Amino acid sequence: MTRRSALLILEAVELLTSNRDLDRFRASSGDVVLIPTMGALHAGHESLVRKGVELARGRGICMVWVFVNPTQFNDPADYARYPKTLQADVDLCTRAGAAAVFAPSAPDIYPPNQQIPVPSLPEQATRPGLEDAHRPGHFAGVCQVVLRFFDLIRPRCAVFGEKDWQQLQVVRAMTKRDRPEIEIVGMPTVREPDGLAMSSRNRFLAPGDRQKALAISRALVGAGRVKTPAEAEAAMRSTLRDAGVETEYAVVRDAATLLAPATGALRALIAARLGAVRLIDNVLWPSI
Repeated sequence: MTRRSALLILEAVELLTSNRDLDRFRASSGDVVLIPTMGALHAGHESLVRKGVELARGRGICMVWVFVNPTQFNDPADYARYPKTLQADVDLCTRAGAAAVFAPSAPDIYPPNQQIPVPSLPEQATRPGLEDAHRPGHFAGVCQVVLRFFDLIRPRCAVFGEKDWQQLQVVRAMTKRDRPEIEIVGMPTVREPDGLAMSSRNRFLAPGDRQKALAISRALVGAGRVKTPAEAEAAMRSTLRDAGVETEYAVVRDAATLLAPATGALRALIAARLGAVRLIDNVLWPSI
């Protein structure tokens, strides 16, 4: 355990489960609002932390979890190159007002002598044919580690970004079923001034690909101007194709189930590749 200013930094499960400081936080401040992240934090994450601090004010503490989870990567090379910037992450969390950062190692979360269960996956993780189709095993890893977070920390609520829209719906469905006492809060996507959704992966874009990536947000904006989901999907594919962007999917789906045809609110979603970098984005459809 270390301290920087008023921030408590925990780097092992043993400290999390037995640490007197954390116990005092719970006793004196109440519930925990959890911000699960994989680190390499940026202004989008900072908005989540600030929301967590707001939700915790007067009734608890905001804790940020920084852990690059190996079980949700279907590509070992992608896991190996995922940026790890703990010092900068701690600085951001301090600036945003978090009370604690938990940055464990993989053996802490997945001890060699302990089987960490994978919960049964909700339909949002298996049926849509979006991230589930393009990243096999991804949501099994997400659900496994999120449930592990919840069991270790026992938060009152957890805050997730809307950029990973399918992930948000998967976590919401799993939590409602398995840990209904925990509230899941979604926060809007934070964008660069030129419209590109903030992502830890943006730093890997080559200069030319960085410009091409703007076609993703441009396609989503354009999709909001047409009248039907089919027209929106065709418009998105055309915009991406014209920009030379490799498209994995560009669809309009039910916002809650991720299925088509939709029965409620709609979401336009895109996944695309630029060189070795894979980016996702989404917006409410039609745009307000």
